[in-house]
Amino acid sequence: MIHTSIRLSVIRRISATMEEGEAKAVAMLLFEKLFGLSQTDVLMGKAEELEAADVQRLDKCVDRICGGEPVQYVLGKADFMGMELDVTPAVLIPRPETEELVNEVVNALADRKSPRILDIGTGSGCIALAIKQLIPLAEVTAWDISPEALRVARNNAEQLGLDICFEQRDILSTNLSVMSEVFDLIVSNPPYICRQESEEMERRVTDFEPHAALFVPDDDPLLFYRAITRFASVALRAGGQLFFEINRRFGRQVCELMRQAGFEGVTLKTDQFDNPRIVYGNHKEKNC
Repeated sequence: MIHTSIRLSVIRRISATMEEGEAKAVAMLLFEKLFGLSQTDVLMGKAEELEAADVQRLDKCVDRICGGEPVQYVLGKADFMGMELDVTPAVLIPRPETEELVNEVVNALADRKSPRILDIGTGSGCIALAIKQLIPLAEVTAWDISPEALRVARNNAEQLGLDICFEQRDILSTNLSVMSEVFDLIVSNPPYICRQESEEMERRVTDFEPHAALFVPDDDPLLFYRAITRFASVALRAGGQLFFEINRRFGRQVCELMRQAGFEGVTLKTDQFDNPRIVYGNHKEKNC
């Protein structure tokens, strides 16, 4: 016999705020992460055996989700490339498009055993940690302006046993005159959403995720791309690579920005949804 009362109750409540398919997925995620129950366990009635305190805990989580809060913040956890990461409202929730960016970076470094890599605007540390996990001999540095984000990222690195150098740095005020060519690859998923676009976004993003990691001024959408490209022109070794995740509206402009800065082989790639999402190029080799 299949037991469904608690499961259906949770799904019914969550379905009031999102599509039923997504509500079912969120409900199963709650049962799995909160109580270690698989989908089979839930369908076979294991959820009916929860203690009263656990049912109350579940109820409070559902209340938060029905209030618009992302399930990842409710649970304090998010999955990214096989890793379970801590997430708080101090960091963006890692997204599938960013996994594609990491895969492109790892593929680009396939022939290098111990590359030096910089992740600018690391947030939860998801990009830096995934790269380190996939290229264990890589020397990975990760910057963020937010001390709260860096605390989350450092905790994730410690839990995963991955050695990353985290630094509090603001790319918009980095002194280029003291930089030297030290990195083989720089990667960034910087703030890239114009303020005016927030009107079209879901409230669970605009009401809960950190605006400093999301938005740029409407009159300067390439603010971070310009600063990072300028920095990469100084900090990358000759032949080094720069990778960006981008706002799909500005793929052509980011490509042109990189070309004007002297990058070669600048390429724009689409994501799984066929949106322009990744731009990369090579730092020009210096003439002897």
